[in-house]
Amino acid sequence: MTYPIYQIDAFTSILFKGNPAAVVLLDKWLPNERLQLIAMENNLSETAFICPQNAELHIRWFTPTTEVELCGHATLASAHVLFNHEEIEGDEITFHSQSGLLRVLKDDNKLTLDFPLDDFYKVNELPELMRMNIRTQVNEIYRGKTDYMFVFSNQKEIENFIPSLDIIAQLDSRGLIITAPGDEVDFVSRYFGPQTGIPEDPVTGSAHTTLTPFWSKRLGKQKMNARQISQRGGCLTCELRGSRVLIGGGCRTFFKGELYID
Repeated sequence: MTYPIYQIDAFTSILFKGNPAAVVLLDKWLPNERLQLIAMENNLSETAFICPQNAELHIRWFTPTTEVELCGHATLASAHVLFNHEEIEGDEITFHSQSGLLRVLKDDNKLTLDFPLDDFYKVNELPELMRMNIRTQVNEIYRGKTDYMFVFSNQKEIENFIPSLDIIAQLDSRGLIITAPGDEVDFVSRYFGPQTGIPEDPVTGSAHTTLTPFWSKRLGKQKMNARQISQRGGCLTCELRGSRVLIGGGCRTFFKGELYID
């Protein structure tokens, strides 16, 4: 059997920036073991699999080592594929996922994710195993559904942060978000996920379901501009709307091909 596969750079208008994701279009679900092997072979932070079921689109995401419950950039990339290469009609796509219904809206060259916001709470102390490995002052610590979030004072501290990936990998979480006010945008961040095979994720849409409500309250703003300042970097628009978060950005297609699966 052959299946279409695309590689898309998400949360960027420039090729080779943003976060690359593979998007595979299926006509029926393959065994989980086969999906994981495809993601491992692609060796990108995420591979999204889209499959129609009962006239509905279902989406799943795999890192090179595991399946995850939510991924923003690969969902954005999947919508880009459907709108631009598979000629889906309209300006809205709804995906069924492990995290519920996810919408993606199209407005010219911009796509916007409509995701549920994260529930997070303040943690009083730095996790013990991290205490000797943080060289700069962490102002606040939060724990969301899947990630820890460390809040720093300024963008320079985020830029200069040197992660101890072996220590981060021992946190009881999907990964670690670090964030601070931005110099030219409302806030900046980085994301580390060695637990799921991602040392540093270039742009993490799902992390902004935590970042958006946090910075919205802190800054007193519903709409914000954000940058993830990884080596590749990415730009996002963020809006808090009730119990939902709108996360917007551009995409660029890198290639289209075919998978040959026995």
